Amino acid sequence: MDELYALIEANRGHLAKWLPWAADQTRAGTLRFVRATRAQIEKNNGFHAVILDRERLVGVVGFHGVDWQHRSTSLGYWLAEEAQGRGTMSEAARAMVNHALGVWRLNRVEIRASVENERSRSLIERLGFRFEGMARQAFRLADGYHDDAVYSMLAAEWPAARAQR
Repeated sequence: MDELYALIEANRGHLAKWLPWAADQTRAGTLRFVRATRAQIEKNNGFHAVILDRERLVGVVGFHGVDWQHRSTSLGYWLAEEAQGRGTMSEAARAMVNHALGVWRLNRVEIRASVENERSRSLIERLGFRFEGMARQAFRLADGYHDDAVYSMLAAEWPAARAQR
């Protein structure tokens, strides 16, 4: 927990550009997040994982929850600024989508990114996700409301999932 909080603290300015929780994240808030992720696993409602680079924590990737009735989930992620540009997040996100569509046999994974977050949107598009539209003023940062670009991947479109069905 301390290592995760230290990484957030070191990257607060970078993360706060895109993630509403980052600007005010505290040590106690990080502990609540860790506890919530453990409860998420116990409830069979997805999971979060840390991203390691040479055994050093560099980010987090996880499912916001699983809608088992409709066989869908949404994926979120963040990466330390100095760890970007090496394919780390592409690999982590790909593994998570493989798990959701292949292992869990879900039908849909959604990813949202700020319309202004070109790096994240580029990653999502490289993974082959389809742009569905824009959620207007979907989240609030210190400078006001921002729009989200909404993307999805269906099991029938994801090669690894098609191979397992």
